Amino acid sequence: MSNTASLKQEYAERIAPALQKQFNYKSSMQIPRLTKIVVNEGLGIATADKKIIDVAINELSAITGQKAVATISRKDVSNFKLRKKMPIGVMVTLRRERMYEFLVRLVRVALPRIRDFKGIESKLDGRGNYTLGIQEQIIFPEINIDTIERITGMNITFVTTAKTDEEGYALLKEFGLPFKNAKNS
Repeated sequence: MSNTASLKQEYAERIAPALQKQFNYKSSMQIPRLTKIVVNEGLGIATADKKIIDVAINELSAITGQKAVATISRKDVSNFKLRKKMPIGVMVTLRRERMYEFLVRLVRVALPRIRDFKGIESKLDGRGNYTLGIQEQIIFPEINIDTIERITGMNITFVTTAKTDEEGYALLKEFGLPFKNAKNS
């Protein structure tokens, strides 16, 4: 049995019943669940060098196990030498099996590799979703440190069906995200 199947099974067998009991849900459809994980990398410096986008696409594809796509600018901004429809970042949206697979690798392998790691912030967006900012892509074992040209950061957004931050926090904590301290509710 793979990690993906085990995490999905753990949600069904342990996490969902625990959340139903904690929040007194009448129906199993009210239990919050993880719908998708979006990994986004903004590359403003790519306006000067197009090769940066290709490198970032390859790195993000290796990290997530799914092909990354370039994001393009929506309008001209002369102060940043930016033209409409220029590639300025890369992103991947993970769902179902790949989402669980990435979550397992993030929590068990990548986050513990961060220097002086003491946990992640516990501030959600008000609707039960959480965005984690990572400063270095080299925490992922799929990245070969010798071949990278520049260290880039990324945002990882966990989108849930939770209605409140408290529910979203409880769900993500059950999935194993290492939050710094208990939520002050």
